[in-house]
Amino acid sequence: MEQKDKLEGEKVYLRLMTQEDTDLIVLWRNEDFVRENFIYRKPFTREGHLEWIRTQIVPGHVVQFVICLKEDDMPVGSVYFRDIDREHRKAEYGIFIGVKEALGIGIGTEAARLAVRYAFEELKLHRIMLRVLANNPRAKRSYEKAGFVEEGRFRDDVYLDGQFQDVIFMGMINPKERRNV
Repeated sequence: MEQKDKLEGEKVYLRLMTQEDTDLIVLWRNEDFVRENFIYRKPFTREGHLEWIRTQIVPGHVVQFVICLKEDDMPVGSVYFRDIDREHRKAEYGIFIGVKEALGIGIGTEAARLAVRYAFEELKLHRIMLRVLANNPRAKRSYEKAGFVEEGRFRDDVYLDGQFQDVIFMGMINPKERRNV
């Protein structure tokens, strides 16, 4: 299946991540304001990211895009689908904005909508899920605006920053395949 390599939105576009984006991805994921919203918080390395490309992206377990502003082509973050399960047609969604000035202005929501459309139309997925820390209401609101709904909460699921935190599970079913229940 041929993949689209650029998805156009109003303020942003998504382009497939390449190996040349490694230094930028590593820089962003090591920013404190990014890392504090992830369950996985260990430092990112260039070598680790190159291994991610080799073992996850190349074999098709992950599709990852870089989020770029349309006005100046500036890369500001990344959106991805991981653990793509082609048999059950599902995957886990993830996003991060790595440029502080790009936070809170709707870029994440727009990128999520573009990515979701790609997942359903191009990857032919039936279901997308995500995990978000309960103490990140801004991200949860953005996911809801993109169409995700809360499906459950695992209380005290992870131990971060010296305390247990709840993890909220959210999901979305391809609207063209939704069952009437």
